[in-house]
Amino acid sequence: MAETSPSPGGAAAREVDPRTLRKAITGSAIGNATEWYDYGVYAYVAVEIADNFFPESGLVGTFLVFAVSFVLRPLGGIFWGPLGDRIGRQRVLAMTILLMAAATFLVGVLPTYDQVGGLAVVLLVALRVVQGFSTGGEYGGAATFMAEYAPDKKRGFLGSFLEFGTICGFTLAIAIVFVTESMIGAEAMTEWGWRIPFLIGGPIGLIGLYVRLKLEDTPVFRELEEQEQVESSAGNALKDLFANFWPTILVLIGLVAALNIANYTLLAYMPTYLTVTAGFSSTEADLLVIFGQVAMLVFIPMAGAMSDRIGRRPMWAGSFVGLIVLSVPMFMLISQGFWAALVGFAVLGIVYVAQLATISATFPAMFPSHVRYGGMAIGYNISTALFGGTALYVNDWLIATFGSNLMPAYYMILASVVGLISIKFAVETAGCSIRGTEIPGTPESEAEIAQMAAKGA
Repeated sequence: MAETSPSPGGAAAREVDPRTLRKAITGSAIGNATEWYDYGVYAYVAVEIADNFFPESGLVGTFLVFAVSFVLRPLGGIFWGPLGDRIGRQRVLAMTILLMAAATFLVGVLPTYDQVGGLAVVLLVALRVVQGFSTGGEYGGAATFMAEYAPDKKRGFLGSFLEFGTICGFTLAIAIVFVTESMIGAEAMTEWGWRIPFLIGGPIGLIGLYVRLKLEDTPVFRELEEQEQVESSAGNALKDLFANFWPTILVLIGLVAALNIANYTLLAYMPTYLTVTAGFSSTEADLLVIFGQVAMLVFIPMAGAMSDRIGRRPMWAGSFVGLIVLSVPMFMLISQGFWAALVGFAVLGIVYVAQLATISATFPAMFPSHVRYGGMAIGYNISTALFGGTALYVNDWLIATFGSNLMPAYYMILASVVGLISIKFAVETAGCSIRGTEIPGTPESEAEIAQMAAKGA
């Protein structure tokens, strides 16, 4: 582990060697990919899940169970987040990825409704509960881990690879679903092929676990330990968080609401929308989403690097404005045929990337280091449970209720307006140190960092 001398701004810039930094990025990204691979697979085989577990309620039952896992995410955030502030980021992330991978794998071996009746639904719900509880600590921890390892001036660029993992997870999910169905046919896919993508999730998670177990905790957390500033217990971390940082949590909830409505509409709901509403075949829908997500992958590192130059707030505001202006025209384009749909989906995806690429640089930096994991995990997961897990069901309900295929576009517009209001209250943290016990980017934080530098910390 190498440390540099204090930077010109007065803060000691603790930088890790490139090899350790690459391992930290890989460990964070693989875990994130595992999480979103599971959610992607469930969404992309929603029709098959409905046929095997909900023969009477169909997609309604499928989407409600999808939402169940999100209900547990806030509880997972409340449990894992303060624990990560108490015992360290690395230990908690090792536990969450193990639980996620096991739950994903076991879905692939469940009996169906025809085999055991309602017990099949109970088992499916139980595994989605485990998935939701574990992911309640996964994303906040992975983003915190990434942010605390990255150099201040490159946090946006390096942090974008966490979201690169997000899209890789989604893309891998739909690619495996597409290849499996292409090889065995739609009938076999419904009968037993839907299990294959879930079974593959187990080994993916074990790879991530192996990488994480080889890593030290973050330099920022180890510094807290050295200075004896770690919370005395997870309960104290939770109490401190809600007593002193609730305004920041509210801002985070507003941003995550906007983020997740766009995220789950574009990445999870889109295959169902393309087949059920827009009239595309399942193969065409899978290809459209794959091509669109590959386009997003190209732009994610670019957007992360841009945020290091111009700031996080302009990136978020620009994305919100772009979605407000373009959502309706692009959804209208999606109904005009394969190539038009590809353009419409890709445009919306690229506009959304400005948010996606900067999550792990923006959200963890909203909190001081001693409550960062808890603040990120709790605020993020409360909002995700309310607006992410319900997005598939709400979009389906809006279309059925109002009879317009453009309702998902209007839903994203409303969410983007909420996001624009929220980003006005966020502190700009691009290039700022995220060490210490004050909110980064504030005068109090700058004074603390200067004091730490004067002491040679």
